[in-house]
Amino acid sequence: SIQPVYGAQHPPLDPRLTKNFIKDRSKANALPMKSKKASSFHEFARNTSDAWDIGDDEDEDFSSSSSSLQTLNSKVAKATAAQVLENHSKLRAKPERAQSALSDMPTNCKVIKSSSEAHLSRTSEEACVRTPLQKQQSLPLRPVIPLVARISDQNASGAPPMTVREKTRLEKFRQLLSSHNTDLDELRKCSWPGVPREVRPVTWRLLSGYLPANMERRKLTLQRKREEYFGFIQQYYDSRNEEHHQDTYRQIHIDIPRTNPLIPLFQQPLVQEIFERILFIWAIRHPASGYVQGINDLVTPFFVVFLSEYVEEDVENFDVTNLSQDVLRSIEADSFWCMSKLLDGIQDNYTFAQPGIQKKVKALEELVSRIDEQVHNHFRRYEVEYLQFAFRWMNNLLMRELPLRCTIRLWDTYQSEPEGFSHFHLYVCAAFLIKWRKEILDEEDFQGLLMLLQNLPTIHWGNEEIGLLLAEAYSLKYMFADAPNPYRR
Repeated sequence: SIQPVYGAQHPPLDPRLTKNFIKDRSKANALPMKSKKASSFHEFARNTSDAWDIGDDEDEDFSSSSSSLQTLNSKVAKATAAQVLENHSKLRAKPERAQSALSDMPTNCKVIKSSSEAHLSRTSEEACVRTPLQKQQSLPLRPVIPLVARISDQNASGAPPMTVREKTRLEKFRQLLSSHNTDLDELRKCSWPGVPREVRPVTWRLLSGYLPANMERRKLTLQRKREEYFGFIQQYYDSRNEEHHQDTYRQIHIDIPRTNPLIPLFQQPLVQEIFERILFIWAIRHPASGYVQGINDLVTPFFVVFLSEYVEEDVENFDVTNLSQDVLRSIEADSFWCMSKLLDGIQDNYTFAQPGIQKKVKALEELVSRIDEQVHNHFRRYEVEYLQFAFRWMNNLLMRELPLRCTIRLWDTYQSEPEGFSHFHLYVCAAFLIKWRKEILDEEDFQGLLMLLQNLPTIHWGNEEIGLLLAEAYSLKYMFADAPNPYRR
């Protein structure tokens, strides 16, 4: 069965808006925004109803979705412009290059980037936009930095692919992985600061519990588990056409094209068919939860990592039809089993009413009230509920807030931590929230806070930012996890 998700794909909306969304869009656009600040989430949703793509129909017009996204980005840009410009100044590009780019730009012209696309802010000075940025306007709206490419070296600085230290670490991994019985405790210790791209596939299989530590048993285990998965396909996949599975299959079919829509890899029909099979088989074998929106995101890191085992060039633009059928079957089965292992540890996040997520959001609220009382009181003052932004953080494990390359690096550590996806993730979310405390405290209305928290400017994040985030999360865990009441005052 399929369970609806509060905030997984989109922010929660007044259900009365959904049916009349398309019909009322032009009318909503024509009406001026209320001058009175939104005092509740539903009022905020009504005022910005044109900004959210809430259609779930298969025949939904794609151009309408794109228009909605662009409208949202233009609104978000106003709320986050200062932070984005600050981020640009901190980018680890060559100083003289960055300075020359800024000096060439007219002082009354702004360049604003949202969390998903680069946009130009249209000001009253049309000449400003036409002259230095004319070429950028004519290009398709795409992120500046690839979201998947160079998984092992995701820093925006463009550092050399392999330093002496990285070579030493890689050699250490290879020694561990080639031993007769891999020391999993030592492997977790080595993996915590990140896993080299070359050994990430086998390391993830081991850390997830999919592969045994014994070297001699691995080949037979892979063969047996891959055959078992395709046995499930043969046994269950045709049942997607049966009436009692139609809702589940239909929702999966709708969600898959929305999975990382800016990455060409995930828009390939063959990849989407693989994802449909993985998600449908998982849903059939887990009737207590069934398929829930957001689970589709959890396949992507495994798929990309196991694909990178066979692909040396940029994964995001790779045509999977160039791979043999056997290789694609191996990637599909391994992605299914590793995703299943992950979900086994957090399945209460996806059962009816999603109690696991409800508890974690409440725990985050109590934790933040202890860590940073000023931020916590700021939310209370402007009537911002943690559920309105943190539900998605828990449901999608921050995958909607971070580029995919950052998620992969984050999962290196999650798989190294005891209960990384269920317990340590809470402290990562707390550290992630406090990271934006200045921007949060600068926003002094409900609408601005929600726009900021749902569209944080992380497009240029890489290994360095994730490393700092994880260090802060570990520090919070060390200070609060062993307290008598770790989340309560």
